[in-house]
Amino acid sequence: MSIAIDLSGKVALITGASQGIGAEIAGTFHRAGAAVVLNHPGIGSSAADAEAIATRLNVVRADTAIAVEANVADADAVRRMMSEVKERSGGIDFLINNAAIIRDRTLAKMSDDEWQSVIDVNLTGVFHCCKHGLEVMRDGGAIVSVGSIAAIQGFFGQANYASAKAGVQAMMRVVSREAARRHIRANAIAPGVIDTAMASTIPESVRTEMLKNVPLARLGTPTEVANVVLFLCSPLASYVTGQTIEINGGWRG
Repeated sequence: MSIAIDLSGKVALITGASQGIGAEIAGTFHRAGAAVVLNHPGIGSSAADAEAIATRLNVVRADTAIAVEANVADADAVRRMMSEVKERSGGIDFLINNAAIIRDRTLAKMSDDEWQSVIDVNLTGVFHCCKHGLEVMRDGGAIVSVGSIAAIQGFFGQANYASAKAGVQAMMRVVSREAARRHIRANAIAPGVIDTAMASTIPESVRTEMLKNVPLARLGTPTEVANVVLFLCSPLASYVTGQTIEINGGWRG
């Protein structure tokens, strides 16, 4: 007898869903039967990219994907987004906090803005989305927030990014306790080096050195990350909460 994950009738909101891991998560949840809300910040091509993904998904199943703009660092924008999602979709069942930026620089050279902008999006943005997302989330739902191997390894030049991601992982442990009375689970994932546009900016020599720490000897894929997020939101993970799941090919550096 096969085991299938069927999220029919559920609604998933994915932040930073216009590209990379976020877009892959949206597609994965949609294939599992969920309706999806693709958040984007409205910067550059993100609006057009998110709309294009929603259009493709709606061809597969009509009226099951929408794109919504909000800079997660802006509390008012997040409140407006959640109100719109409540009005258009009736609420959410799953919140995937994926939106993130990077502004790498050594501690000595990092500007106040490079520090604060990463904290605002990567950490405070998760706070905003959890706080206001829980207001429109149905009982029995799930939250998954994207942390990082950087929070564990402390990579050179990532004081801002590593601090934010460590905070995200700690925040999920708190949320898991506070939301448990509503049977809402909250977990984090900590991806390693994943083959995305962001990873492509890493110099080849640095990537080669990184892979020496990975027993599987390759980069991860967005699909492999999305599959773990899907599991954590599914009934198969009904007793998993307050955890950080590492997705890193066995990295122990």
